[in-house]
Amino acid sequence: MKNRKTLFLSILSVVLTFSLIFPSCSPGNDEVTNSVVDDSSTLDGVSLSTPNGDVTPMVAAGADHTVGLKADGTVVAVGWDASGQCDVGCWTDIVQVAAGGAYTVGLKLDGTVVAAGSKWEDACDVNTWTDIAQITCGRCIQSHTIGLKQDGTLVAVGANTDGQCDVASWGNITQVAAGGYHTVGLKQDGTVIATGSNEYGQCDVNGWTNITQVAAGCEHTLGLRSNGTVVTVGYNDERCDVGNWTGITQIAAGDQHTVGVKGDGTVVAVGHNYLGQCNVDEWTGITQVAAGTEHTVAIKFDGTVVATGNHYFGQCKVYNWTDIIQVAAGYEHTLGLGGDCSVVAVGQDLYNQCDVSDWTNITQVAEGWRHIVGLRFDGTVIARGDGSDGQCDVEGWTNITEVIAGEAHTAGLKYDGTVLATGRNNYGQCDVSDWTNIVQIAAGGSYTVGLKSDGTAVAVGDNHFGQCDVNSWTNIVQITTHYLHTVGLMSDGTVIAVGDNRHGQCNVDSWTNITQVAAGWDHTVALESSHSVVAVGRNYYGHCNVGNWVDITQVAAGWHHTVGLKSNGMVVAAGSEAELDNWNLILSTPPSQCGPSIGMCFIATAAYGTPMAEEVQTLRDFRDDYLLTNPLGQSLVDIYYRISPPIAEFITEHPSLKPIVRAALFPAVFMSTVMS
Repeated sequence: MKNRKTLFLSILSVVLTFSLIFPSCSPGNDEVTNSVVDDSSTLDGVSLSTPNGDVTPMVAAGADHTVGLKADGTVVAVGWDASGQCDVGCWTDIVQVAAGGAYTVGLKLDGTVVAAGSKWEDACDVNTWTDIAQITCGRCIQSHTIGLKQDGTLVAVGANTDGQCDVASWGNITQVAAGGYHTVGLKQDGTVIATGSNEYGQCDVNGWTNITQVAAGCEHTLGLRSNGTVVTVGYNDERCDVGNWTGITQIAAGDQHTVGVKGDGTVVAVGHNYLGQCNVDEWTGITQVAAGTEHTVAIKFDGTVVATGNHYFGQCKVYNWTDIIQVAAGYEHTLGLGGDCSVVAVGQDLYNQCDVSDWTNITQVAEGWRHIVGLRFDGTVIARGDGSDGQCDVEGWTNITEVIAGEAHTAGLKYDGTVLATGRNNYGQCDVSDWTNIVQIAAGGSYTVGLKSDGTAVAVGDNHFGQCDVNSWTNIVQITTHYLHTVGLMSDGTVIAVGDNRHGQCNVDSWTNITQVAAGWDHTVALESSHSVVAVGRNYYGHCNVGNWVDITQVAAGWHHTVGLKSNGMVVAAGSEAELDNWNLILSTPPSQCGPSIGMCFIATAAYGTPMAEEVQTLRDFRDDYLLTNPLGQSLVDIYYRISPPIAEFITEHPSLKPIVRAALFPAVFMSTVMS
């Protein structure tokens, strides 16, 4: 009799679940068809095309930061921001950008110039300039800025220790380049002039003819001839080995390396390569290249941006990721979960924590300090990396719905709302055996936090900074932690935080309309309902430079970097010396879901707007009490997890459907209430 009752309830739940898949949920007329045309591209999800084509998208590379100009005349920048050189979010009507050592300069459509960053040696004193046609910056600490006027004369500001700004007498100039301590000008007749430091012969350009472009590095100078060959003078090491180059259409000079774009869209590079700044052999479809101190950036025909070179441990090297549905950021490495349930990883791999090539059927990933954890579709768990404290001892875990990773411990949330934990337990961070009714978990450095079904929170472990003081929290729908602080998202879209606030990472009181939060080492990031991103905290590595991100569906925060997942499956990143190698300028088909995930991924939650809704809790109780207690019910839950996310996503994107879905859910809620 009991088995018949269970079977009846299971069949009833399936009927009600599948009744939610009705024709009105198909895209129909609401479906948007994306196309790519020759003169249109996008950067970070924003269209770069303009009706008149006034602005050509370009990139510029500074000492440790990268700048991108969009076709709508706005500017984006990431990387080192200690002097505010990436504060370009409010710039408009820009037609060209240049990046100096610790500052950025932009040329406006009206011929005036703006600058942001270090005021050292007055290199940013360009506010009075008018009638400017081109700008260029040096990249040394004592930088200088040169402006080419429309009449072919020059203006200059900044350091002049070697006469690099002595250009007042120059005329008939068509292009200018600023090196470390010298300046080079291309004349209308194809000859070249130079001034400034000539310690290594970098100004010996008097005999050059038929030059179409000049570029200047720290101690060398390049000239592109009309026949596609290149000449160079200056410090005579491998950076000047360009004698065999042919078919070149554009050149760029880094501090100690040289880059050239060929007519077929491939790239060549010579010079110092100790940080990979010359690893451009596989690049294709390139239209413009820029060389920084130790990195190289390029725009492709399709509008995407690639980069190579100095990026510390590569934690932001995500340019070749596509169809990603979840991202996770660790100490100095990043994980991406693909739509095919595979996993990709980049960054610090000292303990083989990026060795995920054999991982399959993964539905969720989590990153610790030196280890990573993956949740399989069947509810089992896999881990890799440093397991010296037992944090990777997860082989026997079953019926898991979520995994988290702390500094040296791992925890898993089970179907029944209980929690398992393994690893280092010096602060009691693994003492979770008595937790019940948990719906989400998060791990800090040496502590663990759990979100209960009633919207309250519990925590165990290290509490030196008050990061476990969550007992008074209510109406919480999501929690996130990092090393020493805890953040909670409330049902009304506001945010609360406790713990270490030495860098302002807990200053989230003013945030509203938030749909997801992520906590980094010394910063906090939040996804807004508009799919834009906000961040607070320390910005030493530029990891809070997310103000221009758009079309984001999920954010993750690491120690010194931030990662964002876009709706088209591409990934953007900021932090350390984060490059633009992950900027996506095209829009592709959104990736498929790969299984249950945290957030607005279930039909009932999407319909009622919050996982804390009474109706959602009733359905959850029915699942736990009746479905998960028998094999048939567990199978039905697995089916629901497969079909629910895309339906829930569609409901969330079309709020007008919520009343219809709630009406369809009413029989299930009613029956669940009666049975409970």
